[in-house]
Amino acid sequence: MGGATESDDAMRWFLQRANGGDILVLRASGSDGYNDYLYTELGITVNSVESIVFNEASAATEAYIHDKIAKAEAIWFAGGDQWNYVNYWRDTTIQTLLNEAINDRDVVIGGTSAGMAILGGHYFTAQNGTITSSSALANPYHPRATVSSEPFLEIDYLSDIITDTHYDDPDRRGRHTTFLARIMTDTGIAARGIACDEYTAVCIDPAGIARVYGDFPSSNDNAYFIMSNCELPDRTPEICVINTPLRWNRGGMALKAYRVKGTVDGINTFDLNDWTTGVGGAWEDWSVNDGVFSAIASDAVTCNPLSVPQFDTVQVTAYPNPTSDWIYLQATQGVSEVQLFDLSGRKKSIQLENSGSFKRFSTQQLSDGMYLLHIRLDDQSTKIKRILKQSN
Repeated sequence: MGGATESDDAMRWFLQRANGGDILVLRASGSDGYNDYLYTELGITVNSVESIVFNEASAATEAYIHDKIAKAEAIWFAGGDQWNYVNYWRDTTIQTLLNEAINDRDVVIGGTSAGMAILGGHYFTAQNGTITSSSALANPYHPRATVSSEPFLEIDYLSDIITDTHYDDPDRRGRHTTFLARIMTDTGIAARGIACDEYTAVCIDPAGIARVYGDFPSSNDNAYFIMSNCELPDRTPEICVINTPLRWNRGGMALKAYRVKGTVDGINTFDLNDWTTGVGGAWEDWSVNDGVFSAIASDAVTCNPLSVPQFDTVQVTAYPNPTSDWIYLQATQGVSEVQLFDLSGRKKSIQLENSGSFKRFSTQQLSDGMYLLHIRLDDQSTKIKRILKQSN
């Protein structure tokens, strides 16, 4: 759910799948405002509703919370700051119990705003605060463009998805496109996106059919299903590097997006089994030319968006990572240039030298922390690696 006021019809859909059981609301801010709303106001009979507010990371060790997660039939993540969720729960017992609930007990799970932002296999952490489309497009590696692919929630149909919310206020298409470009550049994965306008919800059933709820036609409520264009011989961004505006144009057809109106009956759908079959929506071509986002009406996808493209035919290894003194580079083709940046975009001076069949440079002069390594190859392509400097 994209944020703002909840879609009552989508929340009824959610409660019906709890089969009259116990509803657990997990949040990192706010209070118990969901309790009466879910228990009495929607007209769906459930056994109980309880809200638990995490005020600090140490709450993740509480046995009482572990027990509530283990016994819930439905779990809802409220809005707020998604970094709190990631910071408090990732690599803890909470993460383990949530994934057991999802995958072993078929618990229905969902969230709004920040609670939706953490549902994908890739996610915007907001560790350094939010970021606008204009800032992300101007510098895909802006310090606030904190995109993570570290394992967190394991949800069927969402493993290669990054979500975004509040899509219409402000316009977040540009930053979402930047997130997708980053994932493709950094990991070689052709991730896809699901996004919701405010007041709009996407409800995915066990068969992989996504129903879109909202108040159209009285309100212009939309959900979006976004993917790189599988019709192109090269689906990758032309330019996705630090301190340079994103270029992911490919003739104005870099990405395909299916835009679906949300209705009170959820009659409009999109099939996540093939990412081509939709009802009640329209296709668009999305592109970015030197930091400027564009969307135009388009034809339906005629290829398989779920095919696995071979993006990274050139392999580059940087090791050891984390490092303390030296980074060694090995590539399957020649390396013509190496640049190092901190996460604020400041270029760091390094001296590249040969070491047998490898190249290396010293990191002894660097402060501890994360850096971005830009490796220019002989074919003029650029590989980006993250390296972590840690003192001995």
